Amino acid sequence: MNEPYGPEAPRPIGSPSPGIMKMFIGFLTVFIVVQTIGTVLFCLYLHMKMDKMEEVLSLNEDYIFLKKVQKCQTAEGQKSTLLDCEKILKGFQNIQCKDGALKEQPKFEMQRGPEHHEHSRLTHKNETSFAAEKREPIAVHLAGQQSNKAGSVLEWKETMYGPTNSLVSNKEGKLKVEEAGLYYIYSQVSFCTREVSLAPFTLYIYLHIPKEEDRLLLKGQKTQSTLKSSCELQSIRVGGVFNLREDDMVFVNVTDSTKVNYSHGNTYVGIFKL
Repeated sequence: MNEPYGPEAPRPIGSPSPGIMKMFIGFLTVFIVVQTIGTVLFCLYLHMKMDKMEEVLSLNEDYIFLKKVQKCQTAEGQKSTLLDCEKILKGFQNIQCKDGALKEQPKFEMQRGPEHHEHSRLTHKNETSFAAEKREPIAVHLAGQQSNKAGSVLEWKETMYGPTNSLVSNKEGKLKVEEAGLYYIYSQVSFCTREVSLAPFTLYIYLHIPKEEDRLLLKGQKTQSTLKSSCELQSIRVGGVFNLREDDMVFVNVTDSTKVNYSHGNTYVGIFKL
C-alpha cells in the first residue's frame, strides 16, 4: 500500500545550524589553548619574579646587617638598647675570619708548594744516593787456574778473599760484564824462564765480541833471559780503563801458557766498574 508523499517536516524554531555549532566549538578550542599557554607563561614569569624578589630581599638583609654593624661601631649605636651590638659585631667578625681563611689557604699552598716539591726531590735524591752507596760494587778478582786444555787463553778461579759479583761472569777464561760502563781491567802473569830466548814473553788482554774479530786492549812484554839453569820467575803486569758495553767479554792470552806459574799471588786478573 503506497503512502502519499508529503512535504519535509519544518525545522524547529530556535535550533542553531550545524555551521554555527562548528564555529562555536572551534572558537572554544582556540580559547582553551590560548588560556593554557597564557597560564604557563604567567607561571614562568611569576617564578622568575619571585627569584628576583628573593635576591632583592637577600641584598636588603645584607644591607640592613651592614647598616647595623656600621651603627654599632658608633658611640650612639652602642648606647642604643634596640640593637644587640655585641651579637652583631661578633657575627661580623666571624664572617671576616672565614673569608680571611679562604683567601689565605691558597696563598699558603702556593708558598708551601715549591718548598714541598723541593723537599720531596731532595729526599728522593738522598734515597737514590743511599741506595747507590749501599749497592755492592761491581768488582771481581780471580786467580790463575792451571788447565789441561790446549791453548794460550788463561783460565781463572775464585779466591777466598777476592771479590765477586753476579754482574761479571767467568766462563772458560772469559769475563763477561752484564752492565755497561767504565771498567778498570788489570792482570799479572808470572812465568818461568829456563833458557835464553830471542822471542819475548808477551801478555795480551783482548776484548771479545761475538761474531766480530777480537780487539787488543792491553799488551805487555818481557825478555826471556837467564843465567841460571833452574827456573827464574819473571812477571808482567798491565792495566787500563775501558768503556765496555753490556755482554762484552775480556780474556787474557800469553805466548806460551806452559811457562805460566800458578802459585798463590803470582798470576791473577781483575776488573771493577768505576
